[in-house]
Amino acid sequence: MTTTPATQKARKPSSTRTAKKTIATPPPMFSFKAGSGAVAAVTAGGPVPAKGSDVAVVAIYKGGEFSAAAKRADIDTDGLLTNACKTDKNLGNSGSTRLIFNTAKAGAPVYVLVGLDEAEKLNTKVLRKATSSACEALKSLKPAKVFFALNQEVPKKCSEKEIAALCARTITESFYSFSACKKQDEDAATPPAFELACTKSTQDAVEKGAAIGQAIGNGMQLTKDLGNLPGNICTPNYLAETAKAMAKQYKLGVEVLDHKKMEALGMFSLLSVGKASSEPPKLIVLKYNGAKDPKEAPVVLVGKGITFDTGGISLKPGAGMDEMKYDMCGAASVLGTMRAAVEMKLPLNLIVVVPSAENMPAGNASKPGDVVVSMSGQTIEILNTDAEGRLILCDALTYVERFNPAAVVDVATLTGACIVALGHVNTGLFSPDDQLADELLKAGQNSLDTAWRMPLDEEYHEQLKSNFADMANIGGPPAGSVTAACFLQKYAKAYNWAHLDIAGTAWHSGKAKGASGRPVPLLAEFVMKRAKA
Repeated sequence: MTTTPATQKARKPSSTRTAKKTIATPPPMFSFKAGSGAVAAVTAGGPVPAKGSDVAVVAIYKGGEFSAAAKRADIDTDGLLTNACKTDKNLGNSGSTRLIFNTAKAGAPVYVLVGLDEAEKLNTKVLRKATSSACEALKSLKPAKVFFALNQEVPKKCSEKEIAALCARTITESFYSFSACKKQDEDAATPPAFELACTKSTQDAVEKGAAIGQAIGNGMQLTKDLGNLPGNICTPNYLAETAKAMAKQYKLGVEVLDHKKMEALGMFSLLSVGKASSEPPKLIVLKYNGAKDPKEAPVVLVGKGITFDTGGISLKPGAGMDEMKYDMCGAASVLGTMRAAVEMKLPLNLIVVVPSAENMPAGNASKPGDVVVSMSGQTIEILNTDAEGRLILCDALTYVERFNPAAVVDVATLTGACIVALGHVNTGLFSPDDQLADELLKAGQNSLDTAWRMPLDEEYHEQLKSNFADMANIGGPPAGSVTAACFLQKYAKAYNWAHLDIAGTAWHSGKAKGASGRPVPLLAEFVMKRAKA
């Protein structure tokens, strides 16, 4: 059998495809200055808030039960909080907010009273919702400094450190805005500095939790920024430059494989996807050595980096195609997780691998029926050029064997079928390894970034059989997300492997259109537990 490898060199990039405002510099997400959205701990020993704060955020439960911080605030305001409860019976409902102004005292802070529902039912979901609601209320006030006491409300089986991390992450998320492509962003709210309340005995735990939460929030910020950038700016080369900028800032190892190097390795499946684009494909490798033993087996995260997906010759419908700039959110999320891990200084070795290409139609594009050779030597019949994510991931999964990984997790906006199965709530989780699957499921539960395990039965592999190659790249409509994962499994037999299909969770459509930052919280929690941090 004769096959035609994708060896044709990509055309030179066109200068008309880039926006001069941001393309010449790294993405606007590499700094997070103290005093502008910074989250720290402060000991609350006296009246609320701490000296110098413009606003204090305190909690109230259903039925008018005040938190300890709210009780102190009520005393300090001569009963203003109590009076508010008499006039508003909805105070205390989950996520409800009420602004209380102490006009009788010059320079007194504004109080944001936030509902936490019933005290005995308090959990992390309620706290996350309340924190988000409080931040929305703060945007109208535009304070410079906020005293935040919701983190003192700790649910059962949770620690002060965990709750401080959750609140700090939610605060960081809530004040995110994307303005890289706007001349002026009138809707953006300047993040105030936050001080999380604590006692002397809990200060260390709260400080550590705040640092963790902000690191994860910063990782999500990077993921969102990359996802939200348009395809004419965020190209494979832009992702490579982002990785290089991260390597310089955080002292990481970095390598970017170009067309010639990938061709030498036999990555003709990956190259077949990007050969019709003027933007050359890249394979990006970013390494963090945080373990005490530099030879410790690394955790490897592989992220799908299709920076724009037209579907190729199997062209997508025009309506909604603009959202295909989000087809690189797998890449964005593993880069965001790397940022979080290095900012937390986790004691483990972590490697991020991003296969990246742009899937375009052209005279030299892959056609349905073409056969390509993967790096593993297995041949693939391309029945649908819009099933391109698996074609770049399979070569990356073969490539990472050289690292002798402890575990490999690939992350991809892989299938619309996963949205049909799970909607926009849970990420699809596939793995033949029960222990690894359990780790990821628990990480999702703990971080409120949930996943649901899907099957990988051998019978599904039957759908990938081809008369003309070792396998086809699609298995037909039935169980589309499962057969896509089964395809990847054929390239991940040398190590412990899991696949996360984030097609339904990586971005929001409609009025709230934009990257979600998921599954950075799940992945960050996973590597934290691996690092025993």
